[in-house]
Amino acid sequence: MEKTFDIIIIGGGIVGCATARALSRYALDILLVEKGSDVSVGATKANSGILHAGYDCEPGTLKAELNVQGLHMYKRLAEELNIPHRINGSLVVSTVENGMAELQALYEKGVANGVTGMELLTAEQAHALEPNLHPTVNGALRAATAGIISPYEAAIAFAENAAVNGVSFLLDTEVKGVKSTDGGSDSGFTVSTACGDYRARVVINCAGTESGNVANYMRGYSHVPPIVIHPQRGQYYLLDNTQRELIKHTVFQLPTHMGKGVLIAPTVDGNILLGPTAEAVEDPQYPDDPQAAETTRDGLHEALTKARLTLAHVPIHDRVTAFAGVRAKHAGRDFIIEESPAYFFHAIGIDSPGLTAAPAIAARLANMVLTRLQPSEKANFIKERPAITRFRDLSPAEQTKLIAANPAYGQIVCRCETITQAEILDALRRPVPATNLDAVKRRTRAQMGRCQGGFCTLRLVELISRELGIPESQVTKNGKGSEVVSG
Repeated sequence: MEKTFDIIIIGGGIVGCATARALSRYALDILLVEKGSDVSVGATKANSGILHAGYDCEPGTLKAELNVQGLHMYKRLAEELNIPHRINGSLVVSTVENGMAELQALYEKGVANGVTGMELLTAEQAHALEPNLHPTVNGALRAATAGIISPYEAAIAFAENAAVNGVSFLLDTEVKGVKSTDGGSDSGFTVSTACGDYRARVVINCAGTESGNVANYMRGYSHVPPIVIHPQRGQYYLLDNTQRELIKHTVFQLPTHMGKGVLIAPTVDGNILLGPTAEAVEDPQYPDDPQAAETTRDGLHEALTKARLTLAHVPIHDRVTAFAGVRAKHAGRDFIIEESPAYFFHAIGIDSPGLTAAPAIAARLANMVLTRLQPSEKANFIKERPAITRFRDLSPAEQTKLIAANPAYGQIVCRCETITQAEILDALRRPVPATNLDAVKRRTRAQMGRCQGGFCTLRLVELISRELGIPESQVTKNGKGSEVVSG
């Protein structure tokens, strides 16, 4: 028999998880279905982690509107959900002769979009703020409201809070098709998955690079033309946190038609990020092709070459890893957030600034759904989420007290990042629990240090095996197996 929900959300990236959290405030039975083994494992996990101010979006677009709204919403959400973030400001730097005119145009776009805290800087002012800028930098646009955030921790925080408030999660499960249950758009939908069929009154498509395919399941029930997503790969270098003083602001080059270009940015954990590139993924089989999100020699060379146009010296010898992500683009260039057919909602083509806009996209989708379903609001909604305690951030006195209360805090598992056994166990017991090595890494930073798991992986395998009650041989990097985690 089909299992029935009020709402099924397809996709567990930042937008899907934020939407689940927004709707969990109401008396609704909600299921989120995600193809990956964890939330945030698609474009979200390889995101630059930038909270964009909103000056480069075309005025009048959804991107412009929802970027500014989302940035404002994060101020409250990051506090409620304990999401690591920081407002560090951004610089767009010019290194070309006519660059100041382009910066002026960006400034005017920002004014039109309602961005505050912007100023145009001379070369001297820019170098005074960031002494490591390349000597050819001849001016900059500064946006004081821009920030940085951990993108995967944001998605995990939304998901955990949604789960506490009753949302169920079905991970490692690909959606194979969606059809109208009785042939009419207001009669509900059947979502077919590898684990069986699920029925819902409402479906919300937050499927990222597969959002076009999910939308096209409904072509027989609406008059919307086929939607084609053009995946775009971005490659990055990550420098060790010993380089945390290299740069304070997020530093962009002048944008092009391909996007915001290669940036240099601090992360909330003290590392420095270089990238991304912007490469069209030509393989028509993506996202089934795992090589689409792999790094390449040419791509990383491009990222480094362009970074060297911004900084006087790039300490690439202090890199700890390189990685790539694939983002969803489509020919229309703006976000598509719509209902088509009735009761079937879409968030399509959510590329940059999708992370920044995610809370506003979620609120917009939620309001559209609420208009249809008219549910009551829960009296017992829990708006706050306790984070995993970060042992390394505590004072010696606080650490001593914590170890006395729980000796597992006295057992260091990851030496590079000073992550304790207690933190690992907490990650394995969360409302949306980690079930594999990468999921533990995203929640705790174990394996993210200089040795990249060389010392701690075996111990992590032991802990995961023991906690999940599975043989060590079944502990995986990414995870397999489907199970509904009920909220």
